[in-house]
Amino acid sequence: VVFCFLLAAMVVAAVFLLWSHPVQTFPRSDPPVLRPLREGGLHVLVTGGAGFIGSHATLLLMEAGHSVTVVDDLSRGNQGAVDVLRALAKPRQLRFLFGNLGNAAVVREALTSPQVDLVMHFAAIAFVGESTKYPVKYYMNISANTYGLLDEMNKAGVDKLIYSSTCATYGNADKMPITEETPTHPVNPYGRAKLAAETAIRDFSSANPSFKAVILRYFNVYGADPLGRLGEFPRPELRKQGRISTACFDAAQGYIDELVVYGTDFPTKDGTCVRDYIHVVDLVKAHVAAIPALNNPPSLYNIGTGQGVSVREFTEACKRVTAKPIKVRERKNARPGDYAKVWADPSKIQRELKWKAEYLNIEDGLRTAWRWREAHPHGYTKADP
Repeated sequence: VVFCFLLAAMVVAAVFLLWSHPVQTFPRSDPPVLRPLREGGLHVLVTGGAGFIGSHATLLLMEAGHSVTVVDDLSRGNQGAVDVLRALAKPRQLRFLFGNLGNAAVVREALTSPQVDLVMHFAAIAFVGESTKYPVKYYMNISANTYGLLDEMNKAGVDKLIYSSTCATYGNADKMPITEETPTHPVNPYGRAKLAAETAIRDFSSANPSFKAVILRYFNVYGADPLGRLGEFPRPELRKQGRISTACFDAAQGYIDELVVYGTDFPTKDGTCVRDYIHVVDLVKAHVAAIPALNNPPSLYNIGTGQGVSVREFTEACKRVTAKPIKVRERKNARPGDYAKVWADPSKIQRELKWKAEYLNIEDGLRTAWRWREAHPHGYTKADP
């Protein structure tokens, strides 16, 4: 009797758990059937390929005739972007693998089913303010996941890597513009985690002569695919952490009441911080241009326009582009981990790889992003932004 009672109780408990916690459904992963579409084409693993930058890189690689495996856990990426890429891909050109880089089995499958030629490593959480609140989370996601990726690449015999790094590794540089020789003194956990990953890549290169890499230090990314196929629309819980262009558009479309600018007493031309804004299309073109530069020891390039734009100038440009009465509230105190000014000297990549940013007018770049937002006011779909 007692056994029957316990059995019945277990059944009731199981039914309750299933009802209160329904079985989680995961995005569909694609079968491993890939092939380059042209002679000399590559099979490229794009980590974080459902994210803002990674999805644009995937699109450019496919248009260049390469095949792509995307691995993403969609914690910051977007299923809608994956669906767009699937619709644009040729047969057997794109594979989406749902999973986290912290899972060695996922990384192993992504690298070997089938074998990839090159890894473009974008996957990372990337909010400076958030990193000051949750530093261990950033070291785990950025540094530790890169260590694991390098280990699995070594086991799989994949020896080419293009790494997505950041100008946050420089911190408060004494002299502008920033060159690749500028000392690195990151002032927030995001920049320090990225620099730790860079150090591991260099050490791994020293221990493995056949391993070749390129490290690209981005400046501030904005924009969208000019043909309107891809854009950026963060989840609601990430909005406060997002890019200033996203916040401008959110205010223009009524998602937020006002745009808050943090920091008005920096030692800059108007008191707000100055940044180098690089369009996402220019950025991903730099990745493709970097493929021939894979080297041991790793090559290092800054990816920027060479122009410094203040936050106040940027918000005024957003007002002109959107033609909306965006309410801006300025706060004197800066966010933790912010620095006054940073812009690139891109002459090295211009000289060595013949790459040059095309979107030099900030309004031209903002128009591409605003067109996408106007066409997709709820993101890729209403239900799944």
